[in-house]
Amino acid sequence: MKVEKRSVDYVIRVHDDPAQIASADWDHLLDANGGAPFFLRHAYLQALHRSGSATADTGWLPQFLTAWQGDRLQGALPLYLKSHSYGEYVFDWAWADAHERHGLPYYPKLTGAIPFTPVPGPRLLALDEGARLALLQGLRELLAEGLVSSAHLLFLCDADRAAAESQGWLLRRTVQFHWHNRTPDPYGSFGDFLAQLQREKRKKIAQERRRVAEAGIRFETRQGSQITADDWDFFYRCYVATYHAHRSTPYLTRAFFDEMAQHLSQHWLMFLAYRGTERIASSLVGIDPGQRIAYGRYWGCVEPVPCLHFEACYYQPLQWCIDQGYQRFEGGAQGEHKMARGLLPVTTWSAHWLRHPAFSDAVAHFLQREGRGIAAYVDELRERNPFRDVSAPPP
Repeated sequence: MKVEKRSVDYVIRVHDDPAQIASADWDHLLDANGGAPFFLRHAYLQALHRSGSATADTGWLPQFLTAWQGDRLQGALPLYLKSHSYGEYVFDWAWADAHERHGLPYYPKLTGAIPFTPVPGPRLLALDEGARLALLQGLRELLAEGLVSSAHLLFLCDADRAAAESQGWLLRRTVQFHWHNRTPDPYGSFGDFLAQLQREKRKKIAQERRRVAEAGIRFETRQGSQITADDWDFFYRCYVATYHAHRSTPYLTRAFFDEMAQHLSQHWLMFLAYRGTERIASSLVGIDPGQRIAYGRYWGCVEPVPCLHFEACYYQPLQWCIDQGYQRFEGGAQGEHKMARGLLPVTTWSAHWLRHPAFSDAVAHFLQREGRGIAAYVDELRERNPFRDVSAPPP
Protein backbone atom coordinates (compact mmCIF):
# COMPACT_ATOMS: atom_id res chain seq x y z
CA MET A 1 0.00 0.00 0.00
CA LYS A 2 1.26 3.48 -0.90
CA VAL A 3 0.00 6.69 0.70
CA GLU A 4 0.62 10.08 -0.93
CA LYS A 5 1.02 13.50 0.66
CA ARG A 6 2.15 16.79 -0.83
CA SER A 7 5.08 18.73 0.63
CA VAL A 8 5.73 22.06 -1.13
CA ASP A 9 7.27 21.01 -4.48
CA TYR A 10 7.39 17.30 -3.66
CA VAL A 11 4.95 14.45 -3.49
CA ILE A 12 5.67 12.36 -0.41
CA ARG A 13 4.74 8.69 -0.56
CA VAL A 14 4.64 6.15 2.25
CA HIS A 15 5.43 2.52 1.38
CA ASP A 16 4.78 -0.49 3.59
CA ASP A 17 7.00 -2.75 1.48
CA PRO A 18 10.45 -1.90 0.06
CA ALA A 19 9.47 -3.77 -3.12
CA GLN A 20 7.16 -0.87 -3.98
CA ILE A 21 10.27 1.23 -4.72
CA ALA A 22 12.42 0.36 -7.74
CA SER A 23 15.84 -0.82 -6.59
CA ALA A 24 17.60 1.19 -9.32
CA ASP A 25 15.89 4.40 -8.18
CA TRP A 26 16.73 3.76 -4.54
CA ASP A 27 20.36 2.83 -5.17
CA HIS A 28 20.79 5.90 -7.39
CA LEU A 29 20.13 7.98 -4.28
CA LEU A 30 22.83 6.04 -2.43
CA ASP A 31 25.33 6.63 -5.20
CA ALA A 32 24.54 10.35 -5.03
CA ASN A 33 25.17 10.30 -1.26
CA GLY A 34 28.85 9.38 -1.23
CA GLY A 35 29.92 7.28 1.73
CA ALA A 36 26.62 5.46 2.18
CA PRO A 37 27.27 1.97 3.64
CA PHE A 38 26.04 -1.04 1.69
CA PHE A 39 23.55 -1.76 4.49
CA LEU A 40 21.41 0.97 2.94
CA ARG A 41 21.22 -0.69 -0.46
CA HIS A 42 17.77 -1.72 -1.60
CA ALA A 43 18.75 -5.40 -1.72
CA TYR A 44 19.79 -5.32 1.95
CA LEU A 45 16.63 -3.62 3.20
CA GLN A 46 14.46 -5.79 0.98
CA ALA A 47 16.19 -8.90 2.32
CA LEU A 48 15.36 -7.86 5.88
CA HIS A 49 11.71 -7.60 4.90
CA ARG A 50 11.45 -10.59 2.61
CA SER A 51 13.22 -12.90 5.07
CA GLY A 52 10.80 -12.05 7.86
CA SER A 53 13.49 -10.31 9.93
CA ALA A 54 12.09 -6.75 9.81
CA THR A 55 8.33 -6.91 9.30
CA ALA A 56 5.15 -5.97 11.11
CA ASP A 57 5.27 -9.38 12.85
CA THR A 58 8.66 -8.54 14.39
CA GLY A 59 7.69 -4.98 15.31
CA TRP A 60 9.31 -3.32 12.28
CA LEU A 61 6.52 -2.26 9.92
CA PRO A 62 8.07 -0.48 6.90
CA GLN A 63 6.77 3.03 6.33
CA PHE A 64 9.46 4.06 3.87
CA LEU A 65 9.16 7.71 2.85
CA THR A 66 9.96 8.82 -0.69
CA ALA A 67 9.99 12.32 -2.16
CA TRP A 68 9.05 12.70 -5.83
CA GLN A 69 9.02 15.39 -8.48
CA GLY A 70 6.96 13.97 -11.30
CA ASP A 71 8.22 10.45 -11.90
CA ARG A 72 11.70 11.20 -10.56
CA LEU A 73 12.68 9.95 -7.12
CA GLN A 74 14.42 12.81 -5.29
CA GLY A 75 14.69 11.45 -1.77
CA ALA A 76 13.98 8.45 0.44
CA LEU A 77 14.11 7.42 4.08
CA PRO A 78 14.09 3.85 5.48
CA LEU A 79 11.41 4.42 8.11
CA TYR A 80 9.66 1.89 10.35
CA LEU A 81 6.63 1.95 12.59
CA LYS A 82 7.92 0.36 15.78
CA SER A 83 6.02 -1.37 18.58
CA HIS A 84 9.17 -1.68 20.75
CA SER A 85 12.73 -0.33 20.97
CA TYR A 86 14.72 -3.50 20.37
CA GLY A 87 17.41 -3.66 17.69
CA GLU A 88 18.05 0.11 17.59
CA TYR A 89 21.17 0.64 19.79
CA VAL A 90 20.12 4.17 20.74
CA PHE A 91 18.31 3.45 23.96
CA ASP A 92 15.05 5.24 24.77
CA TRP A 93 13.58 2.81 27.30
CA ALA A 94 13.48 5.53 29.97
CA TRP A 95 11.48 7.79 27.65
CA ALA A 96 9.01 4.99 26.98
CA ASP A 97 8.69 4.27 30.70
CA ALA A 98 8.03 7.95 31.47
CA HIS A 99 5.29 8.07 28.86
CA GLU A 100 3.62 4.97 30.23
CA ARG A 101 3.80 6.16 33.85
CA HIS A 102 1.91 9.28 32.81
CA GLY A 103 -0.74 7.31 30.99
CA LEU A 104 0.52 8.19 27.51
CA PRO A 105 1.44 5.43 25.04
CA TYR A 106 4.97 5.65 23.67
CA TYR A 107 4.42 2.96 21.06
CA PRO A 108 3.95 2.97 18.18
CA LYS A 109 6.76 5.30 17.23
CA LEU A 110 8.58 6.01 13.95
CA THR A 111 12.24 5.09 13.59
CA GLY A 112 14.44 6.01 10.64
CA ALA A 113 17.20 3.43 10.79
CA ILE A 114 18.77 0.32 9.35
CA PRO A 115 17.25 -2.45 11.47
CA PHE A 116 19.71 -4.16 13.84
CA THR A 117 22.60 -2.21 12.27
CA PRO A 118 24.29 0.59 14.26
CA VAL A 119 26.32 1.88 11.31
CA PRO A 120 26.57 5.67 10.83
CA GLY A 121 25.71 7.14 7.45
CA PRO A 122 22.99 9.00 5.56
CA ARG A 123 19.39 8.26 6.46
CA LEU A 124 17.74 11.08 4.51
CA LEU A 125 18.81 9.89 1.07
CA ALA A 126 18.32 13.02 -1.00
CA LEU A 127 19.58 14.47 -4.27
CA ASP A 128 19.49 17.99 -2.84
CA GLU A 129 18.71 19.91 0.33
CA GLY A 130 15.13 20.57 -0.78
CA ALA A 131 14.37 16.85 -0.92
CA ARG A 132 16.06 16.31 2.44
CA LEU A 133 13.88 18.95 4.07
CA ALA A 134 10.79 17.58 2.30
CA LEU A 135 11.41 14.18 3.90
CA LEU A 136 11.65 15.83 7.32
CA GLN A 137 8.42 17.71 6.67
CA GLY A 138 6.75 14.48 5.61
CA LEU A 139 7.81 12.95 8.91
CA ARG A 140 6.35 15.91 10.80
CA GLU A 141 3.05 15.44 8.98
CA LEU A 142 2.94 11.81 10.04
CA LEU A 143 3.49 12.92 13.63
CA ALA A 144 0.78 15.55 13.33
CA GLU A 145 -1.77 12.85 12.57
CA GLY A 146 -1.50 11.88 16.22
CA LEU A 147 -1.09 8.15 15.69
CA VAL A 148 2.51 7.96 16.94
CA SER A 149 4.33 9.49 19.88
CA SER A 150 7.60 10.39 18.27
CA ALA A 151 10.10 10.01 15.44
CA HIS A 152 13.76 9.03 15.72
CA LEU A 153 16.56 9.17 13.14
CA LEU A 154 19.51 7.04 14.19
CA PHE A 155 23.26 7.13 13.42
CA LEU A 156 23.15 10.21 11.20
CA CYS A 157 25.71 11.66 8.84
CA ASP A 158 26.65 15.32 9.25
CA ALA A 159 24.32 16.60 6.51
CA ASP A 160 21.29 14.85 8.00
CA ARG A 161 22.18 15.99 11.50
CA ALA A 162 22.43 19.61 10.34
CA ALA A 163 19.12 19.40 8.47
CA ALA A 164 17.31 17.91 11.46
CA GLU A 165 18.77 20.50 13.83
CA SER A 166 17.67 23.31 11.51
CA GLN A 167 14.10 22.00 11.76
CA GLY A 168 14.09 21.91 15.55
CA TRP A 169 14.82 18.23 16.14
CA LEU A 170 16.56 17.25 19.37
CA LEU A 171 20.07 15.87 18.91
CA ARG A 172 21.60 13.08 20.93
CA ARG A 173 25.21 11.87 21.13
CA THR A 174 26.38 8.32 21.58
CA VAL A 175 29.82 6.72 21.34
CA GLN A 176 31.24 3.96 19.16
CA PHE A 177 34.77 2.62 18.73
CA HIS A 178 36.45 2.53 15.32
CA TRP A 179 39.90 1.45 14.16
CA HIS A 180 41.69 3.59 11.58
CA ASN A 181 44.60 2.53 9.44
CA ARG A 182 47.65 4.73 9.63
CA THR A 183 47.88 7.52 7.05
CA PRO A 184 49.61 8.40 4.83
CA ASP A 185 51.77 5.32 5.51
CA PRO A 186 49.42 2.35 6.16
CA TYR A 187 50.43 -0.43 8.51
CA GLY A 188 52.47 -3.06 6.72
CA SER A 189 51.52 -5.89 9.06
CA PHE A 190 49.66 -6.67 12.26
CA GLY A 191 53.00 -6.53 14.04
CA ASP A 192 53.54 -3.05 12.64
CA PHE A 193 50.20 -2.04 14.15
CA LEU A 194 51.04 -3.63 17.51
CA ALA A 195 54.33 -1.75 17.61
CA GLN A 196 52.39 1.52 17.76
CA LEU A 197 50.49 0.50 20.90
CA GLN A 198 51.64 1.10 24.44
CA ARG A 199 53.69 -1.71 25.93
CA GLU A 200 51.02 -3.08 28.27
CA LYS A 201 48.49 -3.17 25.44
CA ARG A 202 50.91 -5.04 23.15
CA LYS A 203 51.65 -7.51 25.93
CA LYS A 204 47.98 -8.13 26.64
CA ILE A 205 47.13 -8.75 22.98
CA ALA A 206 50.10 -11.08 22.57
CA GLN A 207 48.98 -13.06 25.63
CA GLU A 208 45.42 -13.35 24.33
CA ARG A 209 46.52 -14.50 20.90
CA ARG A 210 48.94 -16.99 22.41
CA ARG A 211 46.19 -18.54 24.55
CA VAL A 212 44.08 -19.15 21.47
CA ALA A 213 47.00 -20.61 19.53
CA GLU A 214 47.98 -22.86 22.46
CA ALA A 215 44.41 -24.16 22.54
CA GLY A 216 45.08 -25.53 19.05
CA ILE A 217 42.84 -23.06 17.27
CA ARG A 218 43.49 -21.98 13.70
CA PHE A 219 41.45 -19.73 11.43
CA GLU A 220 40.32 -19.89 7.84
CA THR A 221 38.93 -16.88 5.96
CA ARG A 222 36.13 -16.98 3.41
CA GLN A 223 35.13 -13.99 1.30
CA GLY A 224 32.11 -13.48 -0.93
CA SER A 225 31.27 -16.50 -3.07
CA GLN A 226 33.87 -18.57 -1.19
CA ILE A 227 31.38 -18.79 1.70
CA THR A 228 29.46 -22.01 1.12
CA ALA A 229 25.92 -22.84 2.20
CA ASP A 230 27.45 -25.16 4.81
CA ASP A 231 29.57 -22.26 6.13
CA TRP A 232 26.45 -20.10 6.41
CA ASP A 233 24.66 -22.92 8.25
CA PHE A 234 27.49 -23.22 10.75
CA PHE A 235 27.72 -19.46 11.20
CA TYR A 236 23.98 -19.25 11.86
CA ARG A 237 24.26 -22.01 14.46
CA CYS A 238 26.92 -19.90 16.21
CA TYR A 239 24.88 -16.72 15.81
CA VAL A 240 21.81 -18.28 17.43
CA ALA A 241 23.89 -19.80 20.22
CA THR A 242 25.24 -16.36 21.16
CA TYR A 243 21.74 -14.91 21.52
CA HIS A 244 20.53 -17.89 23.51
CA ALA A 245 23.55 -17.62 25.82
CA HIS A 246 22.39 -14.09 26.63
CA ARG A 247 18.80 -15.31 27.04
CA SER A 248 17.71 -13.38 24.00
CA THR A 249 16.09 -14.08 20.62
CA PRO A 250 18.02 -13.68 17.35
CA TYR A 251 16.89 -10.76 15.23
CA LEU A 252 17.83 -12.22 11.86
CA THR A 253 16.40 -15.34 10.27
CA ARG A 254 18.39 -17.98 8.41
CA ALA A 255 16.57 -16.85 5.25
CA PHE A 256 18.15 -13.41 5.58
CA PHE A 257 21.63 -14.86 5.21
CA ASP A 258 20.46 -16.84 2.19
CA GLU A 259 19.47 -13.50 0.68
CA MET A 260 22.92 -12.11 1.48
CA ALA A 261 24.63 -15.06 -0.16
CA GLN A 262 22.46 -14.69 -3.25
CA HIS A 263 22.40 -10.91 -3.73
CA LEU A 264 25.19 -9.26 -1.69
CA SER A 265 27.85 -11.94 -1.22
CA GLN A 266 30.63 -9.52 -2.22
CA HIS A 267 30.01 -7.59 1.00
CA TRP A 268 30.67 -10.42 3.45
CA LEU A 269 33.75 -11.84 5.08
CA MET A 270 33.66 -14.87 7.37
CA PHE A 271 36.30 -16.10 9.80
CA LEU A 272 36.03 -19.75 10.81
CA ALA A 273 37.86 -21.10 13.86
CA TYR A 274 38.99 -24.73 13.71
CA ARG A 275 40.38 -27.16 16.23
CA GLY A 276 41.84 -29.82 14.03
CA THR A 277 39.25 -30.38 11.30
CA GLU A 278 36.27 -29.33 13.41
CA ARG A 279 34.80 -25.83 13.34
CA ILE A 280 34.14 -24.38 16.77
CA ALA A 281 33.47 -20.65 16.15
CA SER A 282 32.85 -18.06 13.47
CA SER A 283 32.61 -14.31 13.05
CA LEU A 284 31.02 -12.31 10.26
CA VAL A 285 32.28 -8.96 8.98
CA GLY A 286 30.63 -6.69 6.42
CA ILE A 287 32.94 -5.05 3.89
CA ASP A 288 32.65 -2.13 1.50
CA PRO A 289 35.47 -2.82 -1.00
CA GLY A 290 35.07 0.51 -2.79
CA GLN A 291 35.28 2.54 0.40
CA ARG A 292 37.78 0.19 2.09
CA ILE A 293 35.67 -0.02 5.24
CA ALA A 294 34.90 -3.14 7.29
CA TYR A 295 32.11 -3.54 9.83
CA GLY A 296 32.18 -5.99 12.70
CA ARG A 297 28.78 -7.67 12.83
CA TYR A 298 28.20 -11.07 14.48
CA TRP A 299 30.02 -13.91 16.12
CA GLY A 300 29.39 -17.11 18.03
CA CYS A 301 30.95 -20.38 19.14
CA VAL A 302 29.86 -23.93 19.88
CA GLU A 303 32.72 -24.49 22.33
CA PRO A 304 34.04 -21.82 24.74
CA VAL A 305 37.76 -21.08 24.49
CA PRO A 306 39.43 -18.29 26.54
CA CYS A 307 40.11 -15.15 24.45
CA LEU A 308 38.56 -16.67 21.32
CA HIS A 309 36.05 -13.80 21.10
CA PHE A 310 38.85 -11.22 20.88
CA GLU A 311 40.69 -13.23 18.24
CA ALA A 312 37.62 -13.84 16.08
CA CYS A 313 36.06 -10.38 16.39
CA TYR A 314 39.09 -8.06 16.51
CA TYR A 315 42.50 -9.55 15.79
CA GLN A 316 41.58 -11.64 12.75
CA PRO A 317 39.51 -8.80 11.17
CA LEU A 318 42.17 -6.17 11.92
CA GLN A 319 44.90 -8.35 10.49
CA TRP A 320 42.79 -8.84 7.35
CA CYS A 321 42.11 -5.09 7.08
CA ILE A 322 45.82 -4.34 7.30
CA ASP A 323 46.71 -7.01 4.74
CA GLN A 324 44.03 -5.72 2.33
CA GLY A 325 44.76 -2.02 2.84
CA TYR A 326 41.39 -1.20 4.41
CA GLN A 327 41.13 2.22 6.00
CA ARG A 328 38.58 1.68 8.76
CA PHE A 329 37.07 -1.04 10.91
CA GLU A 330 33.89 -0.13 12.77
CA GLY A 331 33.42 -2.20 15.88
CA GLY A 332 29.69 -1.58 16.31
CA ALA A 333 27.76 -0.24 19.28
CA GLN A 334 29.30 0.28 22.71
CA GLY A 335 32.27 -1.61 24.07
CA GLU A 336 34.89 0.45 25.91
CA HIS A 337 37.04 -2.70 26.01
CA LYS A 338 37.65 -2.19 22.29
CA MET A 339 40.06 0.66 23.07
CA ALA A 340 42.62 -1.81 24.38
CA ARG A 341 42.53 -3.39 20.88
CA GLY A 342 43.30 -0.12 19.10
CA LEU A 343 39.77 1.11 18.41
CA LEU A 344 39.23 4.75 19.36
CA PRO A 345 36.06 6.59 20.47
CA VAL A 346 33.92 8.25 17.79
CA THR A 347 30.85 10.38 18.49
CA THR A 348 27.68 9.31 16.70
CA TRP A 349 24.43 11.28 16.45
CA SER A 350 20.70 10.71 16.42
CA ALA A 351 17.79 13.15 16.07
CA HIS A 352 14.45 12.98 17.88
CA TRP A 353 11.04 14.62 17.62
CA LEU A 354 8.42 14.07 20.33
CA ARG A 355 4.85 15.08 19.67
CA HIS A 356 3.88 15.83 23.30
CA PRO A 357 5.27 19.31 24.20
CA ALA A 358 5.90 18.58 27.87
CA PHE A 359 7.78 15.37 27.13
CA SER A 360 9.71 17.06 24.35
CA ASP A 361 10.86 19.74 26.82
CA ALA A 362 11.79 17.13 29.39
CA VAL A 363 13.81 15.12 26.86
CA ALA A 364 15.51 18.30 25.64
CA HIS A 365 16.72 19.07 29.17
CA PHE A 366 17.82 15.45 29.62
CA LEU A 367 19.79 15.53 26.37
CA GLN A 368 21.58 18.70 27.42
CA ARG A 369 22.75 17.02 30.62
CA GLU A 370 23.53 13.74 28.89
CA GLY A 371 25.41 15.54 26.11
CA ARG A 372 27.72 17.23 28.58
CA GLY A 373 28.36 13.88 30.21
CA ILE A 374 29.09 12.18 26.88
CA ALA A 375 31.48 14.96 25.87
CA ALA A 376 33.36 14.59 29.17
CA TYR A 377 33.38 10.80 28.76
CA VAL A 378 34.89 11.05 25.25
CA ASP A 379 37.54 13.47 26.54
CA GLU A 380 38.39 11.00 29.30
CA LEU A 381 38.61 8.13 26.81
CA ARG A 382 40.92 10.11 24.55
CA GLU A 383 43.23 10.72 27.50
CA ARG A 384 43.52 6.92 27.76
CA ASN A 385 44.65 6.61 24.14
CA PRO A 386 46.25 3.13 23.75
CA PHE A 387 48.82 4.32 21.18
CA ARG A 388 52.34 5.33 22.06
CA ASP A 389 52.03 8.40 19.84
CA VAL A 390 48.65 9.93 20.71
CA SER A 391 48.58 11.72 17.33
CA ALA A 392 48.38 8.37 15.49
CA PRO A 393 46.24 6.94 14.09
CA PRO A 394 44.15 9.92 12.95
CA PRO A 395 40.86 10.64 14.75
